[in-house]
Amino acid sequence: MPEESLLANTPTMTDPEVQKRSAEIRELCAKHARGDIRERPFQRILAERTVALYRASVQGFMTEGEAILEEHHVVLGPTKLTQSMLKEPEQHAISLFATDRRLFRLRSTIAPGRPVTCNEEDKTEVDQVSFDQIHSLLRHRQVRPGEIWTGGAILGLAVIFYSWLAITGTLLIGLGMLGIIHGLFLPTRWIEVTTHYPTDKDPILIYSLRRGSGKRLVKVLRERTACRVRS
Repeated sequence: MPEESLLANTPTMTDPEVQKRSAEIRELCAKHARGDIRERPFQRILAERTVALYRASVQGFMTEGEAILEEHHVVLGPTKLTQSMLKEPEQHAISLFATDRRLFRLRSTIAPGRPVTCNEEDKTEVDQVSFDQIHSLLRHRQVRPGEIWTGGAILGLAVIFYSWLAITGTLLIGLGMLGIIHGLFLPTRWIEVTTHYPTDKDPILIYSLRRGSGKRLVKVLRERTACRVRS
């Protein structure tokens, strides 16, 4: 079997750049806890610094002269209505980095109220696959069951309590129907990166294809692997 193919590694915290980025996130979270920074700018800066930490962690696995061509970041999480209303659900971050030699995937868990660390505490793993190991790019699509379920729940509650809700009941019925329609007719789309040497690791999936970064990442993969996107 050729060199690394979806081998999982945990980023090391001994890298100076990783330590620097991690310290910046801890400092930002401390300011937010003291009330020194408002919620909206805090979330924006936190997202920027988290991406910088992920990038630094991946660069620790790169070889000399290797450069990042494109990167794509998404956060996946369960629909809140399917979780306990007393507990914020964890979210799962997926960052993809296409270099001039291979494709990296970093996966990490984001827990509410806890600074991002990008290590074992966040269950962070980094996978990598070289371009010559990529066999194909397969397009997938699926209806959004979470949105359909949530829209149906809102619609059902609005119908049951319509006589008590008055005007609000009509708005909730419309909101529930929109949720169902959106889940059915705007399905989730993603691309699966398959390799010549399948492993028991989860395949690399590229979500949020409508975003510019997703399109550019797929374009780089097509150019570097000569693979067409197939359904």
